[in-house]
Amino acid sequence: MVAAPVGAAAHQLVVFASVDCEAVTIEAKFSNGRVTQKGDVRVLDGENNLLKTLQLESDGTALVPLDSVDHSGGLLIEVDTGHHDNYWIVTPEDIARKCGS
Repeated sequence: MVAAPVGAAAHQLVVFASVDCEAVTIEAKFSNGRVTQKGDVRVLDGENNLLKTLQLESDGTALVPLDSVDHSGGLLIEVDTGHHDNYWIVTPEDIARKCGS
């Protein structure tokens, strides 16, 4: 009989951010597909300065309007559920590509 350590059953937090020309949509879920219903979202600029803090919605998403943050140097999106955390980087090129510039 083989026993796996308890930590091997843990699930990772998966963070994804997509951008259109108006907003960044953030999605967070666990690697087993379960939606993250609570969590803090921190939005930082390219210099790691905190721009905005918000909460995930009950569907595991958050929305950051681009006109509410300085995104010229890109954005770092951090999600922390209290027990798990992860991040996603949105580059200036990602934003420019979606805005057609």
